[in-house]
Amino acid sequence: MGVNTLEQTIDKQSELMKQVAKELAIKLTQVKNVIDLTNEGNTIPFIARYRKERTGALDEVVIRDILDRWNYLLNLEERKAEVIRIIDEQGKLTEDLAGKIENATKLQEVEDLYRPYKQKRRTKASIAKERGLEPLASWMMTFPDTGELREEARRYINEELDVHTEEDAITGAKDIIAEMVSDDAEVRKWIRFETMKHGIIESAVKDGEKDEKQVFEMYYEYEEPVGKIVPHRILALNRGEKEGILKVSVKPDIEKIITYLKQSFIKNERSPVASEVMLAIEDGYKRLIQPSIEREVRNELTEKAEEQAIHIFSENLRKLLLQPPLKGKIVLGVDPAYRTGCKLAVVDETGKVLHIDVIYPHPPVSKKDEAENKVMGIIEKYKVEMIAIGNGTASRETEEFIADTLKKLGGSDTYYLIVNEAGASVYSASDLAREEFPDLHVEERSAVSIGRRLQDPLAELVKIDPKSVGVGQYQHDVSQKKLQESLTFVVETVVNQVGVNVNTASSSLLQYVSGLSKTVANNIKKYREENGKFKNRDELKKIPRLGEKTYEQSIGFLRVVDGDEPLDRTSIHPENYPVVRRLLEKLGFSTTEIGSEKLIQRLNAVNINDMAVELEVGELTLKDIFDALKRPERDPRDDLPKPLLRKDVLKMEDLKPGMELQGTVRNVVDFGAFVDIGVKQDGLVHISKMSNQYVKHPLDVVSVGDIVTVWVNDVDVNKGRISLSMLKES
Repeated sequence: MGVNTLEQTIDKQSELMKQVAKELAIKLTQVKNVIDLTNEGNTIPFIARYRKERTGALDEVVIRDILDRWNYLLNLEERKAEVIRIIDEQGKLTEDLAGKIENATKLQEVEDLYRPYKQKRRTKASIAKERGLEPLASWMMTFPDTGELREEARRYINEELDVHTEEDAITGAKDIIAEMVSDDAEVRKWIRFETMKHGIIESAVKDGEKDEKQVFEMYYEYEEPVGKIVPHRILALNRGEKEGILKVSVKPDIEKIITYLKQSFIKNERSPVASEVMLAIEDGYKRLIQPSIEREVRNELTEKAEEQAIHIFSENLRKLLLQPPLKGKIVLGVDPAYRTGCKLAVVDETGKVLHIDVIYPHPPVSKKDEAENKVMGIIEKYKVEMIAIGNGTASRETEEFIADTLKKLGGSDTYYLIVNEAGASVYSASDLAREEFPDLHVEERSAVSIGRRLQDPLAELVKIDPKSVGVGQYQHDVSQKKLQESLTFVVETVVNQVGVNVNTASSSLLQYVSGLSKTVANNIKKYREENGKFKNRDELKKIPRLGEKTYEQSIGFLRVVDGDEPLDRTSIHPENYPVVRRLLEKLGFSTTEIGSEKLIQRLNAVNINDMAVELEVGELTLKDIFDALKRPERDPRDDLPKPLLRKDVLKMEDLKPGMELQGTVRNVVDFGAFVDIGVKQDGLVHISKMSNQYVKHPLDVVSVGDIVTVWVNDVDVNKGRISLSMLKES
């Protein structure tokens, strides 16, 4: 039996793997290898980067999709087995039912089939069964040609069981029929599909006074087909309902559904019981089926809408984290404010703080001249090349002030940039920031963070909770657990794609490296502080809690830039060092020459396929080795367009329709993109103004950080709204 069961399990698993491969349109071997590699304790970044031969070079996203789907199917199988066991214990399992459960492809279908056998709270039907009325209900469902219902019902009058009249007996029997109809899996499936396909979602105002800013005004009287409603509208309706402003409901085509139920259950319309059974069926639908199907439909819509919102948030975050660093620049970070003054922080090329200050260029203090002199003095003293201004309160006024100051400096080569400061205040007040800058005030820490975000967005942004980065929509309305998982995955993927300098990385950055826990990340930092810089990758084996498996998973992503082993600068995994040395020897080079022009030319002349056979290594792995030897410290962010630098500022009043401007995409949402064009307010490019072709989603055209050319469409100074277009009006 044991062997047989094992074989069955293996067969079942192989079936499930085939299903995953089919759904994701990839090879079965790829699915199998990804699952095997994960079971061996490998992380997604490690599998994606160093096990390409086994996965056929699948990227992180596809690997995660495989694992998500695989875990869903395993849970589904588990639930099927559980449901079959419970029904069998009740002695009600038939071959037909077991087959239906086995063949179900969704959890919902399994739950529908289980529903009649589920232990319910006391319902009207269960009370009627206790009163001995089930045989009467069964007799009614045979739809006899003759006989009198009241006469039949009289037989069930029983004072002890609380059945006092014929009416009582008939009512109880109808309750049993209503529940039987509502528990029918096929019926539920059909009604659910019908409601999804032809139902209408409606909203009406419940309490307009709560809606002070009239945010939900368009939903006060609103209806739309369930099948057509877009994700962000679902989340807006949910929020309006949650805040007690709106009342939301799903309206199916009741007539059509009642007709379907009549055809399904009424076997003989001429039967004397037909009209009463019909009333029971209608009651079953309105009282039991409709409310629960409405809940299910709303849940399904919300789930899809959340998925979409999380997907957009994740894509925006990925692009933000991949913003190119402005390396080697001395930066002045400015945290703008009115009353409390603008905090200044000068950071050197490595992010070290050189100077902290405060200026009061704005009302109510308005010491503009003093502020100007101070900023000019700082720029000259520290040779500041870049000024990073946070985009919070008083940002644009500060931008005007900085632009005017730069003009007064005359021929200065200093530029400024508006930096997304979302989450800077979260970081500044955190334990992490206190540890990093115990002597600085919260706002001063923000100014440092804003300056560093320009130098290395990734290294700075990983210090804050990804949810606080401010590039999503409705992030508070979605499942926080799923959002967290998705955003953490994005951060991990980006950190590992970029790689981490083990001698400069903060513990916040290190803990996102493949295989490293928070504890190990802190241990690396501690070791560095006590023993100085790491000289090679091997030295990391001395770190407490960094065992063999952790070393294998993480080491390829950790770089030692100026150590005693040149290969440690690269993304090549130490397991491949012997192959690299043989390769270099064959070509007549040493490891000290990696990245040199000579070596690049020589590698370009090599046939990778032949060399892979000669060195007995996979082609994909060898190709990665070649790339790393040509560009040892390659950073994928270097290939992206650099941020848009400014010296001057525009006012909203300066904007005229038709004006051509350059701007930076700050946020992408379902209906368009917000673009910073250097005025107080970001402008909106609506999805309809993005391309001459049909655009399914704005993300297909733009992403956060893109530099785009736009034309001004319309400016509403009062509402502070700017509408832009990416299409030149001819």
